[in-house]
Amino acid sequence: MSTLVVHPLGKTPLVGSVPVPSDKSIGHRALLFASICEGTSEIRRFSHGEDNVATANAMRAMGAVVEDVDRTTLKVKGTGLFGLRAPKDALDCGNSGTTMRLLTGILAAQTFQTKLVGDASLTRRPMMRVIAPLRARGAVIEGTPHPTKAGDVTPPLLVGPLPSGKELAELEYESPVSSAQVKSAILLSGLYAHGTTWFREPTLSRDHTERMMHALGVPLRTVGTAVELDPAGWSGKMEGFSIDIPGDISAAAFILVAAQMTEGSRVTVRGVGTNPTRTGLLEIARLMAAGLEVVPQGDQGGEPVAEISAWHQPMRGVLVGGELVPRAIDEIPIACALAVRATGETKIRDAEELRVKESDRIATMVKVLRAFGVECEELPDGLIIQGKEGPLAPAVVDSHGDHRIAMTAAVLGLHGSAPTRITDCDCIATSFPRFVGTLRALGARIEVE
Repeated sequence: MSTLVVHPLGKTPLVGSVPVPSDKSIGHRALLFASICEGTSEIRRFSHGEDNVATANAMRAMGAVVEDVDRTTLKVKGTGLFGLRAPKDALDCGNSGTTMRLLTGILAAQTFQTKLVGDASLTRRPMMRVIAPLRARGAVIEGTPHPTKAGDVTPPLLVGPLPSGKELAELEYESPVSSAQVKSAILLSGLYAHGTTWFREPTLSRDHTERMMHALGVPLRTVGTAVELDPAGWSGKMEGFSIDIPGDISAAAFILVAAQMTEGSRVTVRGVGTNPTRTGLLEIARLMAAGLEVVPQGDQGGEPVAEISAWHQPMRGVLVGGELVPRAIDEIPIACALAVRATGETKIRDAEELRVKESDRIATMVKVLRAFGVECEELPDGLIIQGKEGPLAPAVVDSHGDHRIAMTAAVLGLHGSAPTRITDCDCIATSFPRFVGTLRALGARIEVE
């Protein structure tokens, strides 16, 4: 396992214009839909981060032809909606909860059984939030009893087969949590169902699946936080497509915040997706009065894209909660780092979802912040962070195999009084393989051991 040694920037600013990896959330979905479309699709600006690669390997194993045209372009020859075949072995989802949960929605309708496995981190994550509604429409899914949460299950999962002659039934489901993974799994299962799929969530989660379904002609209707898929009269055919994947705002967040925390810095990231369901971190930065400019650059594949610049200026502590949290859920760890350089107190609430990510991100971020000498308090649904002036304490941080924790710790380490060591950093490759190189290009000094 690799360790990062992050040296303090001191008075060295971060300066430059850099690309970021393409959006892995959109990449997952483009691969899944291309694999069940008719004909050939082309996916450009595809990220070969480990999470997206896990989805590509899974679809190859079930009969889709996924070819690398070059380093960032894939051609996918789909099987059609009903053409997937049983894989010879278990499908390894690696660290990717998105791969496992979205695949479960597709596999719930198949006439064959599939085993889904993952790494140690994924194997600890609860899955009943997806399994329960799929079972309610007739799916056959079994998991491993959760070691601490009665009634919940973890991977490995056995999905299918549907009993002979059975189809997935219609479903009306009101989700207790706002989750794009739950919503997407249910909508994907709805492509195969006999009857309508109706889903509502407390606040709107990311809507990449709905946008892609609309573009492919799926009979989908959205109203506020509700979405309805009614296949009556639909042929069930989706034609191959071409798409340019925009840059991942979740990856860009680390670079932007690093600049906003560092005096004299100005950094620009290009071609970043600015889907309104994903821009919570930008709104948090604006509330804090951080230096930020967003210049729209049109659309790519139905997703808005922009050039985003960030710079350092005095910031203030804020309250983050309510509908803003689902739109920033993956960026809350790096928002905690931004809060360290804000004057006063920042309080994050309504973020219980963070406890079931790659790690318990609330508990883990409290440990990380305290390791850097930052005062903070853990809450059941979030945390309270006291802003801190001057150099941070040099820290030794364990990422717990969580890529966002590792990258957040690296950004904090740029402000230490001495080098910071972050262990178990191979996980960064799941979403931002060139993270270290990107920070180095902007002026940071980071070593990999």
